[in-house]
Amino acid sequence: MLSAMKTARLTLRQLAPEDAPRIARLAGVWDIASMTGRIPYPYSSDVALHWVNGLAEGEIVFGIVHDGELIGLCGFTCTPDKTAEIGYWIGKSYWSRGFATEAAEALINYGFTKGGIRKFTCAHFANNPASERVIAKLGFRPLGESTGWCEARGQDLPTRRYELRRPWMAAIKALAS
Repeated sequence: MLSAMKTARLTLRQLAPEDAPRIARLAGVWDIASMTGRIPYPYSSDVALHWVNGLAEGEIVFGIVHDGELIGLCGFTCTPDKTAEIGYWIGKSYWSRGFATEAAEALINYGFTKGGIRKFTCAHFANNPASERVIAKLGFRPLGESTGWCEARGQDLPTRRYELRRPWMAAIKALAS
């Protein structure tokens, strides 16, 4: 069971099946789905519910809540070597307000201090400068270019990959808890 986290403006909480219609409505917009690897387009409530109910082992996902409303998701998938791939999206009407950075920062802190994560990786499609700015603000180091699958577009696309290693102080906090 995931415990909720609070930031200055957001609550990150466990997902519930009742979130599926809102997830589909927010993420089913082309401008969102086309910038993610896994969200199909169109995105129905039934498909969103299937996804919420079928999260894989090692997949940690939080709903991002602002003023009582779900506005996006953030999460990571952990490998046995304690490397985690982070992902996030924010509903279009909530863009350009720093919510993605705030939520991802809380998620990373959780992963480093409570989740035993040693390194986060992430990627964005080369034509997604907004995600590139979020990743830079979070302190990720560029690794290079590759390709990544986009379900909404049905093709592999150029991507940029990054990593962020656990800081020494986060490792000490993780050992102490």
